[in-house]
This record gives sequence, C-alpha cells and structure tokens, in this order.
Amino acid sequence: MSTNDAARRAWEANAAHWDDYMGAAGNDFVNLLVWPGTARLLDARPGERVLDVACGNGLYALRLAELGARVTAFDFAAPLIARARARSAAQAGRIAYHVVDATDLAALLALGEGQHDAALCNMALFDMADIAPLAAGLARLLRPGGRFVFSVMHPCFNGLHATHVAEGYDDGRRFTTRYGLRLSRYLTPFTAEGIAIRGQPEPQPYFHRPLGDLLMPFLSAGFVLDALEEAAFPPGHQPEKQTSWSGNYSEFPPVLIARLRR
Repeated sequence: MSTNDAARRAWEANAAHWDDYMGAAGNDFVNLLVWPGTARLLDARPGERVLDVACGNGLYALRLAELGARVTAFDFAAPLIARARARSAAQAGRIAYHVVDATDLAALLALGEGQHDAALCNMALFDMADIAPLAAGLARLLRPGGRFVFSVMHPCFNGLHATHVAEGYDDGRRFTTRYGLRLSRYLTPFTAEGIAIRGQPEPQPYFHRPLGDLLMPFLSAGFVLDALEEAAFPPGHQPEKQTSWSGNYSEFPPVLIARLRR
C-alpha cells in the first residue's frame, strides 16, 4: 500500500470521530490560531470563487460561504465529504463538494482551469504524500493574480519531531518551571504515524517537510510568497485537553500561515 493510500484509509476510518469532535465550531487551534490569520490573508470577498483544498468535514467551507464566497471544496476521504454535505445543506447553493485526491493532477484540473479567484488549504499539507501535483494544479486552477493561503503545523516547532519540556529550576529567588521544546530532527523529510485527536480509531501518517521543501513546489510552479504569519497561544491560555500546547509555550508558534500569489 502506498503512503497516500495509507493516509486516505486512515482518514476514512477516522472521519466520524474527527467530525464529531470538530463539528462546525472547531476548537481552540481553529478559532484562535488558524482561522483568524487565514481569513485575514485570504480576504475572501462576496461572489469570489474559492477552492477549499482537503476540506475535511466542511468547517472552513461553511465559513467561506458565510462570507459570500462560492466554494468548491474537496477531500480524498469520501466519508468526510458525506458529512460535510449533510452539515452544509443550507448552503448547498454556495458550496459544491467533491471527492478528489490532491495528489492527482488530472482530477484537480477537472475542477476548472483558470476559474478560481483564491484557494486555501488549512492544516492538511502535512497529510499529503506529495504536494507537487497540488502546486502545479493550483497554478492552472487560479486566475492570474489569484492567491493561495495555507496553514500547517509549524514545521520547525510542531510535529512528531518536537517534545514539550517542563523543567523545575531555582532562579535564585524561588523555584519555578521553565517551559521549552526539545527537537530531535528537522531538515530531513520523514513520514511517521501520529494521533491528531485522542481516541481516533487509527493513527495517520504525517509527512514532515522543512520550510524550504514545503514552499519550493509552489515557488517552482510560479507562485510568489507575499505573507507569512506564525500563531501561538497567548501567555496563560489553557486550551482544550486535546492538545499539549498552551500559553506556557507562547514563545513557540504551533501554526504557520502563508499566502502565495500566482
């Protein structure tokens, strides 16, 4: 079985668990770290045609539709698309869902070359075995000047190569705790299984890429990087139990958001 097939199989198995947890409301990662920067950089306007790449359960497609955009959303996991369609029935006129694999260039181009004003891909590039077909496809799917915004687990600080550390120490006045990260690797791409949400039926493969490898397929396809943001929880913030990230690690951004223009 290829790594891409393994990723699809895992997401099909985890679709119900993922959707039951995320719903349309999302979680702290979505609402405090991912969506604010994504919405700002994408700047979707009423009537624009927007692609939602690896749309999952339709959480972001719904938000785009509420902004007045006409959304074409796709994912390679059919159970997620089924749930997204059910949740989006009231927005059926603004959102079209498709089962499409983002690593399949021909399937991507069938969505309509030169017909889209913008595209986004939230927290999914690290789930793709190969991102070069997506980069090549978006270069043809977007109109001249079209923008592509993506968010990912920060490749430097967030992933299976990073361990959260809390150390007690004496600063000369009191005993306190110092929080940090321990990194085991970064520059060499690797694939490893992990768990996105506690209790999910199966682990899923993560495809780690350093920042240069993450950007290069899009730059080679003719995109220009014109915005980059790093998002971290504010000091003192305590998010849900599903993540070990908190305001204790406010100096380390778990999310990276980028905008590229065609």
